Amino acid sequence: MAKKCDISGTGVQSGNNVSHANNKTRRRFLPNLQVVSLLSDTLGKIFKLKVCSKTLRSIEHNGGLDAYLESTSNNKLTDEAKKIKKSIAKKKASK
Repeated sequence: MAKKCDISGTGVQSGNNVSHANNKTRRRFLPNLQVVSLLSDTLGKIFKLKVCSKTLRSIEHNGGLDAYLESTSNNKLTDEAKKIKKSIAKKKASK
């Protein structure tokens, strides 16, 4: 199971623990992933996704999943998020 956000693709970063004696050991910075159920108003469907807390705050700030995906460019989204965005756009075009 990958430690990666399903919408933004935020993943694990690496760095160093630095002690007071300036000893450096490698460490991993894990994203704060939460399993959430997000409702798409346009599709009337619930998506269960692993989302990092930063992305979740952005989704709520933009007014929901649909608005967030519309306002975000495709190069910042994962393949799964692009599929959801495409299906939302297709549904809106048919209305």
